[in-house]
Amino acid sequence: MNAPMNRRQFFRITAAGLGSSTLAVMGLAPSVAHAEMRAYKLDRATETRNTCAYCSVGCGILMYSTGDKAKNVKAEVFHIEGDPDHPVNRGTLCPKGAGILDMLRSPSRLKRPEVRRPGSDKWEPIEWHQAIDEIAHLMKADRDANFIAKNAQGQTVNRWLSTGMLCASAGSTETGYLTQKITRSLGMIAIDNQARV
Repeated sequence: MNAPMNRRQFFRITAAGLGSSTLAVMGLAPSVAHAEMRAYKLDRATETRNTCAYCSVGCGILMYSTGDKAKNVKAEVFHIEGDPDHPVNRGTLCPKGAGILDMLRSPSRLKRPEVRRPGSDKWEPIEWHQAIDEIAHLMKADRDANFIAKNAQGQTVNRWLSTGMLCASAGSTETGYLTQKITRSLGMIAIDNQARV
């Protein structure tokens, strides 16, 4: 049970109430608060559908970025969520997929290709077109040197055994189909997919 209020407490409470009502009469009352609807954070964002790159499941994600797609405006991803229309995950994401935004903003994330030259102990950054050209030249040189057209019995085998391909599991079915067609047409036999890992 609460103790009864003494005379001193009564005067303090009365004085506080009287002082605040006097300030209101003098025009020092707070202004009227108007109700306002807060803008939805994804309202003006650009929505991009993508595939999560973490594992072999291939969940669909929605990435939201700022910027109006003008030539000199750099878009920045500020929100990622699961794609509710994707047949694999139907809008859900595992903890790794939900943390993709942290991976995108990581200061240690590579944003361009790097190469370590023979005999060097350092990685040097190169441009994308240079990386693709170098890979194509190295693949052609290796295929020309190691391609087996016929086996010991004289049968046509068209094999390229010195190079293999590791495919990305988060790619679409069409990407997987094209990768298989290209690598098999080159004669590669050692082809694997991260989905088995």
